[in-house]
Amino acid sequence: MRKILYIVFGLSLCGCASTMQSHLNDIQNNFADSNFQTTTEETPAEQNNLDLLINGNALFLDGKYAESDKTFEEFNKRNLNETSTSVSRETAGLLFGQSVNSYKPYMMDSLFVSYYQIWYLLALHEWSNARVVINQSYQRQQDMSREYKKLIEENKKEVSENNQVAEFIDKNQSDWLAFRDIMNPALMYLSGIYFLNDGDFDNATTYLKRANGMAPNNKYIKQDLELAQKKIRPTNTQWKFTETGFAPRLRESNASIYLFGIGLVQFTFSDAYQMPNYTIPQNSEMLANVDAMFMTEYNEYKTNEILRAYAAAVAKTTAQTMIYHSNSNHAALFGVMSSIYTAASSNADVRTWATLPKYIYVERTKKSDNIKTNDLIYVREINGNITETKTIELTKGEHK
Repeated sequence: MRKILYIVFGLSLCGCASTMQSHLNDIQNNFADSNFQTTTEETPAEQNNLDLLINGNALFLDGKYAESDKTFEEFNKRNLNETSTSVSRETAGLLFGQSVNSYKPYMMDSLFVSYYQIWYLLALHEWSNARVVINQSYQRQQDMSREYKKLIEENKKEVSENNQVAEFIDKNQSDWLAFRDIMNPALMYLSGIYFLNDGDFDNATTYLKRANGMAPNNKYIKQDLELAQKKIRPTNTQWKFTETGFAPRLRESNASIYLFGIGLVQFTFSDAYQMPNYTIPQNSEMLANVDAMFMTEYNEYKTNEILRAYAAAVAKTTAQTMIYHSNSNHAALFGVMSSIYTAASSNADVRTWATLPKYIYVERTKKSDNIKTNDLIYVREINGNITETKTIELTKGEHK
């Protein structure tokens, strides 16, 4: 009976990654069909981190701004320090596999929460609240940048202390484009447009300079930066932001390293892959390469994950070897149990905010001369189909 229980326990854990991948596939398919259903009927307070992100995004796209706000605010409340770690959390991951832990958000996730919050606050004409989110998001990005640099240094130190793991990581480094720091140029540009329309030219210049530094080849950012520096508020202008495709996804990969005295140490880690099927809107300029934004963080987390997974695998393999070579009458049974446990507890975490776009493009155009208002247009495109469009008037006098 105990054998059966161990086997069932092992098999249930082994299936976590594939079950999650299937779940995220279903969510993406629903979004592609403009079916923005939430993943659960639970209240925001009862949802896990990943559900909060996906549901907040679904509610935003569905035009349910008040509900989206509650969901994203619950996420913000829980994740005031996105870069913190917990000893108990890491221990649970080593013992039972990473999927037993609650989803630990990427720093990028929090910046996208702020990005969507600004959109729906402007749609609700809550001009002052949008300013609060912009200010908070900038401080958050500064804090993240400092923590990201610490993560890089910590990983360098740990990798340098293990030549075999360092060699493996070098061979498996992604050749994807990645940035040198945590950033979200779409968030910076949207904030700059906000201040430019508000007539706050100092802040507009500051944010548009940041956006220009993050997306230096975007001519539309340069046009707005020039206006801000000349203290000219735009008229008859519309900015169309188009989100296209889906951000990278993760899958489970396996590897092995030979360790003298123990033998072949096998371990599991996550690996990123690009999502196909996206379009490039005509007359638009690239604003945010979300693939690169994701890989900026993921490359460092992958290094950390491999280090932890390898260390855990060495410990488990050593214990398993000791059991097999013991003189116990139950060595064979314990060996089988240990093998099942090792396989089951070595699952990788493949969870990501799967509904984020692959790229964000922007187009800036002049409207008819007899129309004096400025507009923001939000477009979500998936698999060549426009799934959602929102138009927001930016005339200062119209806002609360």
